Amino acid sequence: MAHAGRRVLSVLAHKYLKEARTCSSEQKNNSSSLHCLVPSAIQPRCLLKHIQSETEAQWWLRKVCPCCCPKPKDDDITDTVVTGIDEPDKEDGVDDEKSVTGDSELDELLLKVRAIDLMKSKTGVIRTEHHTNLYQSENFIIRRGQTFQMWITLSRPFDSSTDKLHLELKTGPLPTVSKGTHVIIPLVEGLEDGRWEAAIVEQDDERIKLSVNSPPTAVIGRYQLTVETTNSHGQTVSTHNPANDIYMLFNPWCEDDPVFMDSEQERQEYVLNQNGLIYYGTENQIGMRTWNYGQLDDGILAACLYVLEKSGTPPSGWGDPVNVVRIISAMINSPDDGGVVEGNWSGNYNGGNSPTMWSGSVEILKQYQTSSGTPVKFGQCWVFAGVFTTVLRCLGIPSRTVTNYSSAHDTDVSLTTDVYLDENLDPLAHLNADSIWNFHVWNDCWMARPDLPLGNGGWQAVDSTPQETSQGTFRCGPASLTAVRNGQVYLKHDCPFVFAEVNSDKIYWQRNIDGTFTQIHSEKKTVGHKISTKAVGSDERSDITHLYKHPEGTEAERIAVETACRYGSKALAYSSPTAEDVSVEVTMDGEGPKMGGDAELTITLRNSSSEQRRIILHGQVAVMYYTGVHKATIRKDVTEVYMLPNEVNVLEWSLEYKDYKDQLIDQAALMLTLSGRVKETQQVLATQFTFRLRTPNLIIKPVGKAVVGEKMAVTISFTNPLPQVLRAVKFHLEGQGLLTARKVIYGDIGSHASVSLTEHFVPTLPGPRKLLASLDCRQLTQVHGVTEITME
Repeated sequence: MAHAGRRVLSVLAHKYLKEARTCSSEQKNNSSSLHCLVPSAIQPRCLLKHIQSETEAQWWLRKVCPCCCPKPKDDDITDTVVTGIDEPDKEDGVDDEKSVTGDSELDELLLKVRAIDLMKSKTGVIRTEHHTNLYQSENFIIRRGQTFQMWITLSRPFDSSTDKLHLELKTGPLPTVSKGTHVIIPLVEGLEDGRWEAAIVEQDDERIKLSVNSPPTAVIGRYQLTVETTNSHGQTVSTHNPANDIYMLFNPWCEDDPVFMDSEQERQEYVLNQNGLIYYGTENQIGMRTWNYGQLDDGILAACLYVLEKSGTPPSGWGDPVNVVRIISAMINSPDDGGVVEGNWSGNYNGGNSPTMWSGSVEILKQYQTSSGTPVKFGQCWVFAGVFTTVLRCLGIPSRTVTNYSSAHDTDVSLTTDVYLDENLDPLAHLNADSIWNFHVWNDCWMARPDLPLGNGGWQAVDSTPQETSQGTFRCGPASLTAVRNGQVYLKHDCPFVFAEVNSDKIYWQRNIDGTFTQIHSEKKTVGHKISTKAVGSDERSDITHLYKHPEGTEAERIAVETACRYGSKALAYSSPTAEDVSVEVTMDGEGPKMGGDAELTITLRNSSSEQRRIILHGQVAVMYYTGVHKATIRKDVTEVYMLPNEVNVLEWSLEYKDYKDQLIDQAALMLTLSGRVKETQQVLATQFTFRLRTPNLIIKPVGKAVVGEKMAVTISFTNPLPQVLRAVKFHLEGQGLLTARKVIYGDIGSHASVSLTEHFVPTLPGPRKLLASLDCRQLTQVHGVTEITME
């Protein structure tokens, strides 16, 4: 009876299915009309009770009338989309039972994906081999150009003779096969390097283990993974599960990746080290602060990819590190594209944080992402550079933070730093757009440069501080350090600007009566000193000036300058030098003056001629932003000096605290400008000397035992160096694995008063950890401290 019922129902259902297919478009759009096509004689509720096995009838009736017989809910099937099932279309075929296929039989015949196991544990083999095990994230993070594995659980054992399977990866808003953002990974017998392929390396009943290859040029970013299976009975596609997304990074461990770096010690430093040192101050008073890059912190990879996505650039270009660093260079600053950090050099930081308050990138990047791309307030060059290092290291591009002292800012592509003076040798402020920053912080990143002549790979200078535009956008680099060193400023990207920062000559121009200008003096060794970065594997300062320029005054250095300046806007500035027999030099004893004290310098004049000389020396002291921008002149004086033949004359120069106390800003930087003329020879003397007032450090001391998961404390001590009250003092603390960024509102600190505060926290990660702290108030900035705590 059941067998006959099934056959009758199959015939009737097939008949009415064909009628349903040929019904009018009006009926197709009206569920009640379609329902009427099924006579009451074959309503499912009437017939199904006579049939022992309902699955075949249900399948047919769902085709005819889904409203009467909805598809059953089957948890095992919801993860797979089934397509391409052949339907019987020959009436005489109903006599053959095989032509009617039930759900249970389809389940057996189709190959469906039940589960995917990417083996993405942080402590697992894959992430360890891919050097991503230190990322504090449960996501599947791998590096391109390297094999990875996955287990796939199927609905039945895989039969290679009848079943086909491939993987699909999609990234970006419009994944496209031709652009490398929609990747179809075929199943092959054996893997070959350099291409997307997968091979079965193990089979365990319904489970298969795939080994998957990716090319070393693959687009980086977040890929959505699906698995498609096919056989003669149909095709299924697994449902996308965000938990199985694949995060692909650059691979400095892969020889075929353009960012490959062959030193393991350097990879540990420039890719995986989460703490660094950023240098500031002046070349004679180098300051240093610790920075928490935190590129492996939970959520930072997502934030870095958010920055890339926010750029609006096509993901198809995200496989090229030259393009990626150029995008990020533009996105770290806020002009043009609403990037991560908003710059502020005004001294007024209402509505945001003082740039000196930040001690790491984590808080900044997370705030940018959670605020849906609102620029974080405020930053200056070291903040831009610190965040830039975090993003580059997080994505797998070797990077370091670099500080250049006496860093020129060339505004007119002259490749010279120009100082314009009037008839009386006083500076013409409205013309002096070029400046020399006491220090400027940018980045080096490591990569091959196949777009440049051979030999220009390796370290590349990139800068995210918004100074000048590059192709219409505030960004800079990557500029090959080799090209910069040799004056090959015609090579991309932005080599002229970087060259001027580190090796431009400083040229003095005097206004003539008719309004024209004459070159009266040049300084060849003023720009680009003590270029500094953290040493590999230690907290020592590494001087990398030799990578940016040949030794000052050597023939190679002069050739590089002349080569570069041929492409500048003032190529004619290089005339034969005039004889000079009087020189002036400014020096400072020891580490220099402390904040709150008097500043004392020494001016040394030398007459190397055999004749008497009379010099009129103009002195001017100005408070400067560290960028070299003038804030206020606080003292001027004129001195007449008579010198005997071959005499050395030493002048003591001092500046009292009361003269500068009301004008200081941020970096407490001052600049003494000396200019003069030798009466007998009309020789021009000119030099500038920058110095800063040293601020005290915060003293941080752990209290009690340092054990992961147990509450501990630190004390922070500080003494106010100023003879005035510090108002509205705030402390800022953070430490990777110790505590997330925390602000402590302290209040006022009296004149020369010493204070101490205690903070408690519960550390989360073992091993050596660094706790960073900074102090911020209107009267005193650039006060910070660091201590290392080894967690048990």
